[in-house]
Amino acid sequence: MTLTRPVAVLVLVALAALIPLLGPSTALHGTGEASVPGVGGIALLRTVLFAALCVPIGELFVDRLARSVPGTGRATGRPVAPRSWSPWAAAAGFSAALGLASVVATGNLVPDGLSDIDVGGLYASRDGKLALLEVNAFLVAGLCAVSRRPATQLWPLAAVVVAEALRAHPATEHAPLTGSGLTLVHLTCAALWTGGLLHALRTLRLWRGRYGTGAGAALLGLYARVAAVLLAAITATGVWSSLRRMPPETVLEQLTATAYGRVLLAKVLLVAAVAALALWARQRLRRAADPLTACAPARAEVVALGLVVASSGLLTALPLPIRW
Repeated sequence: MTLTRPVAVLVLVALAALIPLLGPSTALHGTGEASVPGVGGIALLRTVLFAALCVPIGELFVDRLARSVPGTGRATGRPVAPRSWSPWAAAAGFSAALGLASVVATGNLVPDGLSDIDVGGLYASRDGKLALLEVNAFLVAGLCAVSRRPATQLWPLAAVVVAEALRAHPATEHAPLTGSGLTLVHLTCAALWTGGLLHALRTLRLWRGRYGTGAGAALLGLYARVAAVLLAAITATGVWSSLRRMPPETVLEQLTATAYGRVLLAKVLLVAAVAALALWARQRLRRAADPLTACAPARAEVVALGLVVASSGLLTALPLPIRW
């Protein structure tokens, strides 16, 4: 049993990595669009970066919720929590950001060697400065995560989210600040939802024998109420962002005729599956004799959310759809 869980996690991570690595060729097939050099590697790095954001943000979010659960909060001291994965997430995020910065430093081409990387050139472009900001922010976040005040990592993580929002919408785009604002809300809510559910399930596993079923059900209920709001915000910002890039009259055609549209359609279907699993978990939480049976669909929801993160990483590496 002790080996089954880690092995299952490794298998799921490997399967999720196949989406950004093999997805570009499938998505681009038959579209007539040119593939960006190294698109698979770039998509994988972006997937790792997004996952590295989700883990610490989710931990901070759920740890705050846990303090308000009766019997585990102020009256009994700081609630017991599972070992933090934030330092490892920061290391992974730093590595991914460094890899993406090296791509920017070679003119958005995959470098063949260290001699191809122009580090000084990063300061000369907007994308380069944002890439450096993400590298430094993950480094600071890692230092904060191992310090006596791990909550301070919130600020460098917020800097990464802002940098990603700005990077996704260059100044040449129509109304770039609107696009950046939408991406900022979308990415923040997605990180809270994905990372929060992962950490909530880890916390429930630890609480089961210490605080009892009631405390675990209360924590999951608190998370579920916030998650409903997060889903609404993710849906609204996602639809708005998509319509900005694909005018309404071309959406149906571009969803099947462009690589971006195909991956976006797959992501929408995954999010719909996640929403159905979340609804199932919420019904079990309210009506089942043992509320913690909601953990079963919640675990499936975490797996589906991992696939959503991988598809998001792939989406950012593909060519943008044509505005007809």
